[in-house]
Amino acid sequence: MKIYNTLTRKKEEFVPIEPGKVRMYVCGPTVYNLIHIGNARPMIFFDTVRRYFEYKNYKVNYVSN
Repeated sequence: MKIYNTLTRKKEEFVPIEPGKVRMYVCGPTVYNLIHIGNARPMIFFDTVRRYFEYKNYKVNYVSN
């Protein structure tokens, strides 16, 4: 999986800090305004990424506020 690195401004192959383990911290929905479909996008996207990592046999620690 390649991920865009904003520091290097390049797509780079994903390499976890600890082999076999992935830690994800994801911001939750914005709750101070009216709800809309865009509020669900991060939850759906990052849940899909988490499931992909699990499919690839990574141990995933997924945290959302």
